[in-house]
Amino acid sequence: MSARILVAEDDPKQANLVRVYLEREGHSVLLVGDGRAALEQCRTRRPDLVVLDVMMPLVDGLDVCRILRGESDVPILLLTARTTEEDVLLGLDIGADDYITKPYSPRELAARVRALLRRAGAVSAGNHAVLRVGDLEIDPGRFEVRVAGRPIVLTAKEFGILEVLAAEPGRAFTRAQIIDRAFGFDHYVLERTVDAHVMNLRRKIEEDAAEPRYVQTVYGRGYRLADS
Repeated sequence: MSARILVAEDDPKQANLVRVYLEREGHSVLLVGDGRAALEQCRTRRPDLVVLDVMMPLVDGLDVCRILRGESDVPILLLTARTTEEDVLLGLDIGADDYITKPYSPRELAARVRALLRRAGAVSAGNHAVLRVGDLEIDPGRFEVRVAGRPIVLTAKEFGILEVLAAEPGRAFTRAQIIDRAFGFDHYVLERTVDAHVMNLRRKIEEDAAEPRYVQTVYGRGYRLADS
């Protein structure tokens, strides 16, 4: 799957290495060296995916991610030297779809990009029936979610989790099952990563995220989508 990819990385050597590997995969790659340029290029060039370094001049990667997520559902892959679980969850909490920690293998980065593009492509190519639960409406074919007619912008991972739950409303899915179906077998994901995405999902679709109506916790098991 060929895609237009924006790589925001202020280390020219690292940026060019990433570019070489992604171009070998058949992608078109645009390089920028700071967060301000990343925002400008995302708004004008509309990339299919963004590879975003956290530590960048002018506007750091986390702020870029937060701003982009308010404007677009473009898949975002974070590059971070921060390796603690809390730092990783922070990136996911503000809307990143995936992350990779430095130092990393360019081959692994290319594999993560493939996984994100497959997921985004599968969603956009889907032709599933629209599911309605109360005021919640999920349209997998259009990659759209509405609550009481109001469109909700979700990341690819948030939509993937919702789509898994929506496939069988009322069924309780374990975190491992959600990881396997929404993230893919070739994706290393902590179970707390699922919790972070679910928390963000609830903030967007629930009237009260602390008392969720739609995405419900099944204690000792995982999560389910209400069936009525």
